Amino acid sequence: MSGAAETSTRPTRRTQAERTAETRARIVEACIACIGELGFQRTTATEITRRAGVTWGAVQHQFGDKDGILRAVLEDSFARFAERLAGMPGRDAPLEERVRAFVDRAWDHFGSAHYRSTFEILLSADGLRDGDPPIWQGEMFQKWNEIWSGVFEDAPHAAAESVALQRFTIAALTGIAALRMLEDTGRGRRIEELELLKATLLGALSPQESVFTIAR
Repeated sequence: MSGAAETSTRPTRRTQAERTAETRARIVEACIACIGELGFQRTTATEITRRAGVTWGAVQHQFGDKDGILRAVLEDSFARFAERLAGMPGRDAPLEERVRAFVDRAWDHFGSAHYRSTFEILLSADGLRDGDPPIWQGEMFQKWNEIWSGVFEDAPHAAAESVALQRFTIAALTGIAALRMLEDTGRGRRIEELELLKATLLGALSPQESVFTIAR
């Protein structure tokens, strides 16, 4: 047998950083799955650790406490949202194309099972609503604003009007997602509501036809 055939095929050993990242990801995914299946109130620390296959000590080392896990789930959700909207058409593309792409990609996130768990956390986690504004809010709106500003940088609005449009869009998508949660999940995408949102944004963002102003 040749020396080449005898070459070791042992897998490369993972670094400590890789093992830590894998453990964190497993705990976050366990939390998301648990909330999706059992609901927020029945998602206990014990159930999360059981599903993740780790000890509570490992969780404390990575996140501190249950609220730390929940914050990590929100951060993961914001990151996934940003990934979905990466590579959006810029200002050189027609406004209608940008609006349609933005709403469709945003809905891919807001209509996902992952966002359902995120939504339950935002509604139910008292520890994450401490402070003014809540702990999670600053990061969420910062990421949203970065994406929005890149896609609609040529929109003819002052900063306050832009923020209001962004919050309106978030409220609309969240509301559509909430309706989907309350209704039969097998009914598919909320086409009519999403098309109405696109038409509303197109009218509000169009330099020639903008009908959006904030009352002074």
